[in-house]
Amino acid sequence: MRARYVLPNFRVAIVGAGAIGGYYGAKLANAGRDVHFLMRGDLRERRRVGLRIRGKSEDIRLAKLNCYNTTAAIGACDLVLIAVKATANHDLLHLIPPLLHERTMLLTLQNGLGNEEFLAENFGADRVLGGLCFVCLNRVAPGVIEHYDVGRVILGEFDNYPLPRTHDVAWEFKRSGVVCSVAENLALERWRKLVWNIPFNGLSVTGGGLDTAAILGDEALRATALALMDEVIAAANECGYPLPTAVALEQMKRTEKLGGYKPSTLIDFQADRPLEIEAIWGEPLRRATAAGAKMPQLDRLYNSLRQVEAARADQESTSATSSAAR
Repeated sequence: MRARYVLPNFRVAIVGAGAIGGYYGAKLANAGRDVHFLMRGDLRERRRVGLRIRGKSEDIRLAKLNCYNTTAAIGACDLVLIAVKATANHDLLHLIPPLLHERTMLLTLQNGLGNEEFLAENFGADRVLGGLCFVCLNRVAPGVIEHYDVGRVILGEFDNYPLPRTHDVAWEFKRSGVVCSVAENLALERWRKLVWNIPFNGLSVTGGGLDTAAILGDEALRATALALMDEVIAAANECGYPLPTAVALEQMKRTEKLGGYKPSTLIDFQADRPLEIEAIWGEPLRRATAAGAKMPQLDRLYNSLRQVEAARADQESTSATSSAAR
């Protein structure tokens, strides 16, 4: 008789309960999983009214959440989903330790490159997994997340082939209604996602606050997006991660179906939040350059984003000085 597969029963912590963390945490919790949210900003309101996910194909209302304002209050968990912005990685140094036991897994759902390495350096490489979220989400109001399109997750081990635990975590997502697969090479999939993230997140800001439809509708910006995609694909290949050139066309077709979607970097910019410049643009540029790839378009975009961020910082500093002088 074939042995019956025993599904895991992980105790899960969500660190970074914005659009991504809130959505996947809600999906897991709605399926009856043991999920605990770190909610520092609006803890009282979330305890009072819960969390809602709304979209074309789903409407989830979680009236009761296990939510806390410290990770010490959550305590040790089996799986930690990390969805803070990469700009806040330094906060993880004090947020993560209270969640750890001997075999705790750390699954980063963050964008860009370098996040797995940060976790490995500070908490041990054997704990670290990575996840890529191919989903269009926005937090449109406190406790309300709008789901526009897709919902696929790709999981992988940091610097390792998939282990039995990788498939166990994938099962947690699958039985919660999330399309999920396991990748043999996580780094390859990270570069694949950058083919979209680098042009559309970047041009949405440097273009003056544009959604994806506006970028595609502008002949010059569309050409720039394609040139950036080609550079990223070439860089991935130089770094040892074989991506076919057809990935660019696939991504463009997918983007055309999104309509006027606002990339997450544009939302952060409009909300005056720090941009993930180093993780999404800086680190790929540095790794590609070190491997011998030529990246003129990415270099230009990276420096333009740094200038935008610097100008905003100067404006905020001037405003603060002016207010103090009154």
